[in-house]
Amino acid sequence: MNKIAIYFLTLLIGSSLSACSGSPNVSPGDAAFNKGDFSAAVTGYTEALETNPTDLDLLYGRGRAYQELGKMLEAQADFEQALNLDPKNFQVLLSLSTIQLEQKSYASALLYATKAEEIPGAPAMASFLKGRALHQLGMPEDALKAYGNAIQLDKEFGQAYLNRGLLKIALERTKEACEDFKLAAALDYPGAAENLEKYCN
Repeated sequence: MNKIAIYFLTLLIGSSLSACSGSPNVSPGDAAFNKGDFSAAVTGYTEALETNPTDLDLLYGRGRAYQELGKMLEAQADFEQALNLDPKNFQVLLSLSTIQLEQKSYASALLYATKAEEIPGAPAMASFLKGRALHQLGMPEDALKAYGNAIQLDKEFGQAYLNRGLLKIALERTKEACEDFKLAAALDYPGAAENLEKYCN
């Protein structure tokens, strides 16, 4: 799994497991997931789903565990089932977008990210993933706008500054890119200082 995908997944972990319905109870699957034992988490979620097959949190949790194990097809199946239960759940949509980016299915990634972005209260990650997809689809101006939207929502989104800067370098807008690299470096985002030194000295 590449560094960008790992970063997406790390960001999604923080608000994932009880975010779907806000359930305060920690299931055996959640407990195993929080310890980093993703195989045990899958087992725990699967056992719980036998008695609660339409529990959104359990489906989402198992999908996340599969995702951590690199079992993307299984993860996608769980996320799609969760999405059928709650089509407006931006956390599920973001997870689906992340999987599509990892699989280089950029049009699908864009679709899921755009749907997530349109939901009130969606995090900056929705716009960021949209930007990544647009970038890969060869739509740089739209990608810049999406990265900008992500930064508007989260002024400390280091990777959004870095990615926007790298895109500006490709577009030969070096001065603007250096401003983004400086902001990313100030946030100690990995790779920002190196790009600042490479392009801006």
